[in-house]
Amino acid sequence: MTVSGGDERGTDAGGPLAGLRVLDFGQFIAGPLCAAMLGDLGADVIRIERPQGSADRSVQPLSPDLPGGAVYLHVNRNKRSLALDPFDPAARPALDALIAGADVVVANLPPKTRAAMGLGADRLKALNPRLVLVTCSAFGGGTGLADLPGFDGIGQAVSGAMHMSGEGGTPRKSYVHFVDHMTAAMSAFSTLAALRERDRTGEGAHVETSLAGNALFMMAGNLIEEAHLGLGRDGTGNRAQLAAPANTYATTDGHVLVQVIGNGMFRRAARLMGREEWIGDPRYGSDEARGDAFDALDVAMADWCAARTTEACVEALRAALIPVAPVLSPRQALESADIAGECVWGAHDCANLRDPALSRMQQPVTYSGAPVAIRSGAPRLGEHSLEVLEEAGLDRRTIDRLLSDGLLVDGSAGAG
Repeated sequence: MTVSGGDERGTDAGGPLAGLRVLDFGQFIAGPLCAAMLGDLGADVIRIERPQGSADRSVQPLSPDLPGGAVYLHVNRNKRSLALDPFDPAARPALDALIAGADVVVANLPPKTRAAMGLGADRLKALNPRLVLVTCSAFGGGTGLADLPGFDGIGQAVSGAMHMSGEGGTPRKSYVHFVDHMTAAMSAFSTLAALRERDRTGEGAHVETSLAGNALFMMAGNLIEEAHLGLGRDGTGNRAQLAAPANTYATTDGHVLVQVIGNGMFRRAARLMGREEWIGDPRYGSDEARGDAFDALDVAMADWCAARTTEACVEALRAALIPVAPVLSPRQALESADIAGECVWGAHDCANLRDPALSRMQQPVTYSGAPVAIRSGAPRLGEHSLEVLEEAGLDRRTIDRLLSDGLLVDGSAGAG
């Protein structure tokens, strides 16, 4: 991929996106995580927010010694911070100078908010025809709901995901922000495609997505089934509906998740539990049939697990090549050498769980020959304000005026 600007601005690290500059106007997860993923690959990412800081800095607070809470630390690694008010017209020339030299602008904000910040698509194209603008909203730019705010749970609610995750007629939202993370990944993926197209045509693009759209995309199989068959499925909690036994089962000292799918796996599970009579029984001849005749299979697996420790269940089921995992708490996940370790924390010392370095959870992807590196943790508010504006060509008098007018914060070490 050819990228604009031959230098590695703002970083001395390499990577496939070295030389790209990304301006991140996002908040919370979807937009900032998209930008962080680009930064992991070597892009110079500048987070831009108001001088008083954005609300997402305080989510899941940890320590006053850190620049933000747990969510902020996770999705703002490998970035520099510019604390310059994007809503004040007096700050517009400085932002325009940055936009003119950027490759990507990320803003997970409603259209009206972006327009108030001078980030409308037409205006940005006029400033920089090669710019890739990446936006996402709660419901999508082409709907009458485009300017409404929203979080991850909105996508879960409108897509059917909450309905299917519930049980006994009570919907349940996932604690994990999977819609936000999917939206971030799709945004980053589409950004790379837009940059590749720019290499070919010289023209930038506007990449748009939404929380609702990504949630619907993840629910596609369920929605296609409903459109064709009209089954009206209700949620059954942890129990699978299209296979069995597949559920969460209590052990003598915890819980395990077991997923038996396919005839071969079912035969191995039957033999493991001493239920050879299941093999060849027409009631259990397919995943769909086993899903319909779930109760007997579920009770048998529950009884088998209840007589054993979690470790014994996992060992026996894995030996039979049946997908199984212990249900871990966050603390147990951190302390598991198999689950955490190098693939999540890199070279950091997992034994010291209060080490601030552990705020730098890396991408769960490796690339041969191309570093995916955490070069720096999330920045303090305005930590790089002066260097970023100086790189954009602003003179010291202009920078001092922005500081004195309260439109800019210098958060560098030792700033008064």
